Amino acid sequence: MASLLYISVRPELAAADAEYASFRRGLGADELDRLDLMATPLDAGALDAHRGIVIGGSPLNVTDPAPTAQQRRVEADLERIAAAAIDGRAAALFTCYGIGVVTRMLGGTVTLDHPESTAAVKIRATAAAQHDPVFGPSGPELTVFTAHKESAAETPPTAELLAMGDACPVQAYRVGTHLYATQFHPEPSPADFAERMTFYRTKGYFDANAFDAVQQRVLASTVTEGEALLSRFAAAFA
Repeated sequence: MASLLYISVRPELAAADAEYASFRRGLGADELDRLDLMATPLDAGALDAHRGIVIGGSPLNVTDPAPTAQQRRVEADLERIAAAAIDGRAAALFTCYGIGVVTRMLGGTVTLDHPESTAAVKIRATAAAQHDPVFGPSGPELTVFTAHKESAAETPPTAELLAMGDACPVQAYRVGTHLYATQFHPEPSPADFAERMTFYRTKGYFDANAFDAVQQRVLASTVTEGEALLSRFAAAFA
């Protein structure tokens, strides 16, 4: 059985390549299998062949008013991964777009009321996070990268809130013992996130006319806890 699998849900291959490299570094993985879910449907064997699965971000949104057939299939596959994690068959860490898919699956509400621009932000761990093997060692406050249009309106049923923010109330939660979901991006370094901006310059995550200024703020950020979370996820489940 392989230890870890990275799931890409980005249409932009170069952005997915860079995200894969970021996750591999953060997880501390000598080997990290990869599945591009945009091109290849999920095979049931992938769930049984890996102990831990990380799902990257995407410019897709579950609130998109007219999702394509491809997006509907991708979201159905992500729900299958989430169901397997809830059952304890494998651990899964959903990020960005993925938290919307899981929130809706659990019966929660996904809203456009709490967007966050491309930036490093401070979020707060909850009391429940203190006893969590992934979030607990990070302490009461984390600085992480955000860039999203939609988010969970509140912690969905059966989930336990692990981190919250001022602009976006639901930043991370856990379901059972094996499913984690974060609104923020845990994997990128400042240089990684600055590079990612080039792929999404006109996608509405920041003012395109202020690209240089936003990128410089990203590069000047100090963000360490995201990689620490990934390292502990790998240690706990891989």
